[in-house]
Amino acid sequence: QVQLVESGGGLVQAGDSLLLSCAASTSGRAFTGYNMAWFRQAPEKGREFVAQITWTGKRTDYSDSVKGRFTISRDNAKNMLYLQMSNLKPDDTATYFCGASVDYGRAAKYDYWGQGTQVTVSS
Repeated sequence: QVQLVESGGGLVQAGDSLLLSCAASTSGRAFTGYNMAWFRQAPEKGREFVAQITWTGKRTDYSDSVKGRFTISRDNAKNMLYLQMSNLKPDDTATYFCGASVDYGRAAKYDYWGQGTQVTVSS
């Protein structure tokens, strides 16, 4: 079991930066037993993949829309996942969710989700 709690969202202007955090509480399997990801969902749109990271933190993957602007990272000692977002655009406005999976890759199935944190970027 994994409980995930996102934080760090807010209202920012285009071009600003924002750091999202995801705190994980696990039972049974340790945090290092999970690959992690960030997804986002804009109003009236489906959930969209943003970035993923392996349990070691050594391998990452980004959607084309955020590549070069966002950085995913994790601190396994603190059971934390992060998403550093820079040069934010109005199209980045969405609720951001972190997810945990024993799989890795674009087809990975995420069994655990946080409640989300809202990011709003004004032009």
